[in-house]
Amino acid sequence: MRAVVLGGAGFIGSHLVDRLLERGDEVVAVDNLLTGRRENVARLGKDPRFTLLEHDICRPIPVSGRAAVVFNLASPASPIDYMKLPLQTLEVGSSGTRNALDLARAAGAVLLHASTSEVYGDPLQHPQREDYFGNVNPVGPRACYDEAKRFSEALVSSYARVHGVPVRLARIFNTYGPRMRADDGRVVPTFIVQALRGEDFTVFGDGTQTRSFCYVDDLVSGLLALVEKGDAHPVNLGNPLEMTLIQFAEIIKRVAGRGGRLRTVRPLPENDPRQRQPDITRARKLLGWEPKVPLEAGLKPTIEYFRQHLGL
Repeated sequence: MRAVVLGGAGFIGSHLVDRLLERGDEVVAVDNLLTGRRENVARLGKDPRFTLLEHDICRPIPVSGRAAVVFNLASPASPIDYMKLPLQTLEVGSSGTRNALDLARAAGAVLLHASTSEVYGDPLQHPQREDYFGNVNPVGPRACYDEAKRFSEALVSSYARVHGVPVRLARIFNTYGPRMRADDGRVVPTFIVQALRGEDFTVFGDGTQTRSFCYVDDLVSGLLALVEKGDAHPVNLGNPLEMTLIQFAEIIKRVAGRGGRLRTVRPLPENDPRQRQPDITRARKLLGWEPKVPLEAGLKPTIEYFRQHLGL
C-alpha cells in the first residue's frame, strides 16, 4: 500500500517508516525537522519506495494521489520541546491536524492520529481507561501539549462524523527505543546518558512517581494493528507494567553496568502526572495486541544506541 507518515523523521515516525518499507509499502514521510531529524531516515534515501518531504503540516500538505493510510505523528512531544514551542505545539494540534484530515479525505485514506496519555492529565483514575475524561489544567505550563492533543481528538472525531473519513485514535503512553534524542528531557534518555557517564540519576520530586515503558517496536505493531482492526474510538497503546522512577533507575543501572545514586534536583513540576499506567484491555480485545518486549530486552539496544551515538 501507499502510506503517508506525518512526522516521519521523528523518533516513533522513523521506526514506523522502517516497518512499512520492510513489509513492501510505498512511504511518503513529511516532516519540517523542528524536532525530527533527517539522520533518522537518511539511510533510506536510495530506496525508490521512500520519499522525504520537508514541509510544515500547519500549511496545506502537498501530497497528491491515493493512499491507504495517513499517520499523523507530527508534534513536539517532550516537555522540553513543547514548553519551548507552545504556540507551534498548539498550531500543529489544530491547523496541522485539520490539514492531515483534509489530506486523508482527498487521498481516500484512513487517518490514524497519534494522541497521548497526557489527555488524562494528572489522573484521578488508575490505571487509565479510554472512558476516563481526564484531569487537565487548561492554563498550566503543560496545557499547550495536553490541550492540543485533547482538541485534536475532538477535531478528528467531529471531522469523521461530518465527512465520513475513517479515523483511528491512538493514545500513546511512554515509549522508548533507539533514535530518542539525548537532550529531549524525558526520563529514558536522561537516565541512560547519566548512567553511561557514571553520573547520579537526577529526578524531579522524590522518585516515587510511576511510569510504564513500551518499546518502540511494540508500539509500531500496535499502530499497524489499530489501522487494520480498530474503530473510531480511542485506544490506549502502552505497557501496563508500572514502576517508580526509583525502580526504573535501578534497572537502567543494572543494564548499563554504570550509574550513581538517585538525587532530587527540584520539586515535581506543576501538573506533572504522579501516576501513569495504561489499561490496555480494549487493545487486547479489539486488536489482539499487547507489548511483547521485556523492559531490559528493549533497554539493551536503546543503551547501545546512545553509547555509539554519544561515543560513551
